[in-house]
Amino acid sequence: MGVLENNFVIMGPAGSGKGTQAELLSKKINIPHISPGVIFREIEKHDTEIGHKVKELIDKGVFVPDEITNEIVLDRLDEPDCKQGFILDGYPRSLTQAEFLEKQREVKECILIEVSDAECIKRMSARRVCFKCKAEFNTIYIKPKQEGICDKCNGELEHRPDDKPEAIKIRLEEFHEQTEPVIEFYEKKGILLRINGEQPIDKVFEDIVGGLE
Repeated sequence: MGVLENNFVIMGPAGSGKGTQAELLSKKINIPHISPGVIFREIEKHDTEIGHKVKELIDKGVFVPDEITNEIVLDRLDEPDCKQGFILDGYPRSLTQAEFLEKQREVKECILIEVSDAECIKRMSARRVCFKCKAEFNTIYIKPKQEGICDKCNGELEHRPDDKPEAIKIRLEEFHEQTEPVIEFYEKKGILLRINGEQPIDKVFEDIVGGLE
């Protein structure tokens, strides 16, 4: 893979496992995994106007507006560790964002992890996050040793508002409405790699690596 072309986008609905796969790919090819969702969760902790706005949107399960997201992502891509490439997870979510990104950086491949809505709701509803260290668990797949308690720091596990079925359904509706045009955008460019996400994690990763080689 050429150094100047190591820019990847990984896409999929909430609960598709794209974050896990992005992290695995990041370690394999040694470029940063960038998730606007993680950045937003840091911003929402701040007692600022943007912090309160982001928190309100996330709690409702609604996407943060393009202009805010674009600015935050570009700031991150300008950091030194992205010079060798990056893996964007959860961005672009809209055609406007995809067109903005194309003007700023060249994307080598867009990896789409395909998972049904029913499976996404099942997975996301079971997610629990540590209030203290933010470690993630799942009552179906990655159960904590003690119910409601983090294995890593003994913090309390919480069921976040955006992981409840009603919020997940809103996110899935918005994914189909806003993000499917992005899938078409990358497909027309001939850089879309479709992956079956309803397989074991290691098999999904194997398919991604095989598809990129």
